[in-house]
Amino acid sequence: MIAENLHRIEQEIQESCALVSRNPQDITMVAVTKSVDSMTANELVELGVTYLAENRVDKLLEKKQNLSQHQQLHWHLIGNLQRRKVKLIINEIDYFHALDSLRLAQEIQKRAERPINCFIEVNVSGEESKHGIKPEELHSFIKELADLDKVKIVGLMTMAPYEASQQSVRKIFATLKQLQESVKNQNLQYAPCTELSMGMSQDFKTAIEEGATFVRIGTALFKKG
Repeated sequence: MIAENLHRIEQEIQESCALVSRNPQDITMVAVTKSVDSMTANELVELGVTYLAENRVDKLLEKKQNLSQHQQLHWHLIGNLQRRKVKLIINEIDYFHALDSLRLAQEIQKRAERPINCFIEVNVSGEESKHGIKPEELHSFIKELADLDKVKIVGLMTMAPYEASQQSVRKIFATLKQLQESVKNQNLQYAPCTELSMGMSQDFKTAIEEGATFVRIGTALFKKG
């Protein structure tokens, strides 16, 4: 079942890339394993998936321990991170997808033993319930990070509302792409901002068409039938 789902998703990624003349190798599929146990996650790894994501610190640490025989894995923390938990997790991950405040960045700077690949979370949709900085605050926020050498801004991240129309979703993703380009064009060493983390099981095809380089897929990988 998982093998079939993975094969279908890989095909859909290729088809979405073909529509807009992109290279499928430029897309990294991050498998979100928060809803499954370590044994099921291991099944994915055995099929060749090397990018795994969790949204909770304790669950990521547990899975990383349980899958420690696989040296090739890249671990992504995609959920909101409380400052008091930074010291537990920051040196255990390869990517952090939800940087949304200066105080959190300063805590990462304090605890990290090496530069951490971070995505700034941008609340493009303006939903009250979502974390992330406002689009109009992005450039001033990035300037505040200039002296933090352990915080490397590799890109931007956003989430579209689950119930939004495809037109709205496309607009949100296109806006994030424009923001990413505007940061990238500044040629900042600490914020190359070449990546876009956007798109989940229900909207990753649209995200790829609009420029996503990392798509976070969970439900579609593990659904039955």
